[in-house]
Amino acid sequence: MKNINEIARLAGIGEEFLIPYGRDKAKIDLSINETLKGNKDGKLVLVTAITPTKAGEGKTTTSIALHDGFNKIGIHSLLCLREPSLGPVFGIKGGATGGGKASVIPSEDINLHFTGDMHALTSSINLIAAVIDNHIFHGNALNIDPNRILWKRALDMNDRALRSVTVAQGEKKCEPRHEEFVITVASEMMAIMCLSKDLDDFMARINNIIVAYNKEGKPVFLRDLRVSHAVAKLMKAAINPNLVQTLEGNPCIIHGGPFANIAHGCNSIIATKLALKLAPIVVTEAGFGADLGAEKFLDIKCRVAGLKPDAVVMVATIRALKMHGGQAFEDLTTENVPALLNGVDNLKHHMENIAKYGIPSVVCINHFDTDTEAETAALRKWCEEQGYRVAFCSAFTNGAEGAIELAREVDAVLKSTESHYHPLYDTNAPIKDKIETICKEIYRAGNVVYTEEAERQIKEFEDLGFSKTPICIAKTPQSFTDDAKVLGAPTGFTITVREVRLSAGAGFIVPLTGAVMTMPGLPKVPAAVLMEDKEI
Repeated sequence: MKNINEIARLAGIGEEFLIPYGRDKAKIDLSINETLKGNKDGKLVLVTAITPTKAGEGKTTTSIALHDGFNKIGIHSLLCLREPSLGPVFGIKGGATGGGKASVIPSEDINLHFTGDMHALTSSINLIAAVIDNHIFHGNALNIDPNRILWKRALDMNDRALRSVTVAQGEKKCEPRHEEFVITVASEMMAIMCLSKDLDDFMARINNIIVAYNKEGKPVFLRDLRVSHAVAKLMKAAINPNLVQTLEGNPCIIHGGPFANIAHGCNSIIATKLALKLAPIVVTEAGFGADLGAEKFLDIKCRVAGLKPDAVVMVATIRALKMHGGQAFEDLTTENVPALLNGVDNLKHHMENIAKYGIPSVVCINHFDTDTEAETAALRKWCEEQGYRVAFCSAFTNGAEGAIELAREVDAVLKSTESHYHPLYDTNAPIKDKIETICKEIYRAGNVVYTEEAERQIKEFEDLGFSKTPICIAKTPQSFTDDAKVLGAPTGFTITVREVRLSAGAGFIVPLTGAVMTMPGLPKVPAAVLMEDKEI
């Protein structure tokens, strides 16, 4: 592992802008932006994927691989990733720093406490919640309606017991009420950190958070509680991006970590725009499948930040496509070309969706050791018949050497094909029109229905003047539909919007579909249990 000072030099970051956290990680002082203002922006490459399955896809692994591959063939690039959440780390995934020889290090530090950003976020969220209840306890000068408190407490851990709790029990001056926690990475505070352009923008956004309604039905903003500066103090260090390295010793900026199923799924604007000033090519990722992460990257993050992505890499694994084609998970090691070719419609839907944004794309076949030559050849041939650029990547096993084909293919796209990026919808359209555009154009739904509660909430937000915002749909990541059990490439189904939430500070509206939860639960055997035999 290289010293972080050397990594900073490779990234073009002067030592005076480095805030070291030991020898192997550091924060980057945002005052560096003043010195980079005159630099031309590099080209931006988004890595996304087909609909995820438990067979594995590997967006983060592929993002790291592509970055290492670029540097292997002499093309300077930078990598921008999201920070892992402790929920998946101790839940199902067991970490989010890549895999095999395509990893970022120090992996354990990054997966756990890192530089404290998640703790700062969680503390800030819960400070606001505590101040709201304290305000009510001490006379409620703002006349807050305890039954219409919107701000939710948070924890960066999967804990289904906190989905429904009762607070203020035994408090004589406070009425007990139903409450729910969200996981930190699904919070509005996380979204604000990732969508802010700098500390001043962060302050403006948190001041605009609607934390509750008063008893007259008027919104109560965070600025009304007069704790915005206290929150900013807690978040001051967290606003700075984090610098680490790949196993190959290439610089990587990691900052922010919203989930893509229940949040907007992209790393921070601050980190991405900084990287674009430092390198001619920047590789970044968006969470879960392209119907969630890529859609939110292209319709929310790029719109807010004024970014114009130049290429998209669509990660597909033969294992996952065989599952989408009907092969059982337990039988995936068995060669099955017919199942693979039954499952490619899922990939096709995602590729067609990216084309709707006017961006050139490349299919990346992320290799697993159980893939056969016949299966790989069949998928490559199918991609070529469809007119898709395609590249093979075996970086998990072979490191940067295994990503050279992918790097060359993406470089060829960047040099030969112009991006005509444009968002999918106009933010000035009515809320329902925007929801239905996403559901019908990206998910391929035939119909969208709304509960009475969702209808009421949409009207309320329109009456408050919050209709001209992007949409951030919360949906299961495991299907184009709102039913996690439906694999493949279904069409014509119905999406149910059960609830709609307003994130006024983040600047978007969140429709919740199907049974998606903002506080995940742990599996029967959590990853935390599987760590029992590992060294501390």
